[in-house]
Amino acid sequence: MRNIVKRGADFILSSIGLLIFAPVFLLIILAVLMEDGRPVFFMQERVGKSARRIKLIKFRTMKYNGLQPHLFIDMLDSDPRTTKAGRILRATAMDELPQLINIIKGDMSFVGPKPLPYRIEDEEKTKYQYLDQVPGYGERIKMLPGLTGIAQIFAPKTASREEKFRFDNMYLQKQSLFYDIKLILISFFITLNAKWESREKL
Repeated sequence: MRNIVKRGADFILSSIGLLIFAPVFLLIILAVLMEDGRPVFFMQERVGKSARRIKLIKFRTMKYNGLQPHLFIDMLDSDPRTTKAGRILRATAMDELPQLINIIKGDMSFVGPKPLPYRIEDEEKTKYQYLDQVPGYGERIKMLPGLTGIAQIFAPKTASREEKFRFDNMYLQKQSLFYDIKLILISFFITLNAKWESREKL
C-alpha cells in the first residue's frame, strides 16, 4: 500500500512540476545553447530498482567536445570542464529537473538512492569495477532511485560509494511519507540557497 501511495504522489507531483517549471526549462535550454551549443541534454544508463537499467536525463553542465560530456557522477568543486551555466545548474540542482520525466515513467521516485552507472570509472575503479561489487548494493537496489535522498543530502561529496550506500540503506529502514516530505523540504532549502555543491558545510 505504501508503494502505491508513493507512486501516486510521485506521478502527480512530477506532472505538476513539469507544468510549473516549463518556463524554467525553456530558459535553461536557451542558456545551454547560447553558451556551448548542442546537445542540451545529457543521457546516461544508470542502475535502477532490481538492477534494471534506466536512461537518466539531465541538463548538460559540461563542455562538449564531441565525446562523452563527462563520465564521472560527482565532480570536484570548480571543475574546469563545467560551463558557466552548468555551475549555476549544479549549485541549484536545476540540472536534475529533466529527471521529472524519469519519475513520471516510473524509473525513479522523488526520494531514494542516487541513480549511478553500473560500471565504475572514477578513482574507485582500482577497488571496484562494477557497482554490484560495492557492499550494500543488494539492499540499495530494493528501492527506486531518487532525485534526493539521505546520501544526497547528508553524505560528503568525497565519501566513498560504500559509505554513501550505508546512508542509502538507512532510508530503507526509515522510509515513510512524512520522512520523504522532510527530505524534500531540506532539499528545497539547499536548492534555494544554491548550496548543493557545498551542502556538508551547512
